[in-house]
Amino acid sequence: MQTITTVAALTAAITEAKKDNKTIGLVPTMGALHEGHLSLIHKARQQNDLVVVSVFVNPIQFNNQEDLAKYPRTVEADCEKLAAAGADIAFVPSVEEMYPEPVNTVYHFGPIEEVMEGPRRPGHFSGVAVVVRKLFDLTQPNRAYFGEKDYQQIAIIRNLLEQIKYPIELVPCPIVRADDGLALSSRNMRLSPEARAVAPTIYATLQQAVEMSEVEDIESVHDFVIDTLSSFQEVNGLDERLKFEPEYFEIVDDTTLQPIAKWEDAKGVVGCIAVWLDGVRLIDMVRFR
Repeated sequence: MQTITTVAALTAAITEAKKDNKTIGLVPTMGALHEGHLSLIHKARQQNDLVVVSVFVNPIQFNNQEDLAKYPRTVEADCEKLAAAGADIAFVPSVEEMYPEPVNTVYHFGPIEEVMEGPRRPGHFSGVAVVVRKLFDLTQPNRAYFGEKDYQQIAIIRNLLEQIKYPIELVPCPIVRADDGLALSSRNMRLSPEARAVAPTIYATLQQAVEMSEVEDIESVHDFVIDTLSSFQEVNGLDERLKFEPEYFEIVDDTTLQPIAKWEDAKGVVGCIAVWLDGVRLIDMVRFR
């Protein structure tokens, strides 16, 4: 595996691959890699001649500077995992290499960015689009791989591809979970052992919500999830640090991402959630229909 840190070296490698008519799979990451990321790489390995993985903590998608400062950075371990997973190129640039000039580009995505993450993280999706567009330009991939845990992000990238008219196949990949159900996330390593032990309650509650959806209306299912998580610490007599603080739980059309009032209002329905636990913001999603 090649580890590349400059745009010039990456451009040279991609030019060489294109000369040989190699198909290219791109897996954009912010590092702190886990089995969820590796599942994307395995999928890319199956479908492409050359697999490029970016490891870059993108500062312009963070509206919370404390979150940016605390984001896990484990580049050496990441590169070892990438080599073992079969990546061909690890692109590990500095901020200065990615953004030699101030970034003035702003992307807009209409209604799909006005729900869930959008209002709570101003500028986040524009920052995501800027870095993903740059990675697309640099790697010229045939396919790009993203995990479904960030469900809204996939919709944003799909919209971005429509805006810029790039013939790149977007490949959504299923959530990878720990044995206890917690969705794998780089942020999980910031959880205290006690918080990590109760964190699977999020997915367990979502699973119960799916079962309830067979007989209950959307409002009842929504309230059940919020109330169950909000009261968990008190009901179980746990330390205040182990209190779940749901930021949102939205039951939405799986294409438009707009909230629905009745199950029959959409052909496909997903539930997306963001929850604070022990100072760490965790997201997850589940499919209802």
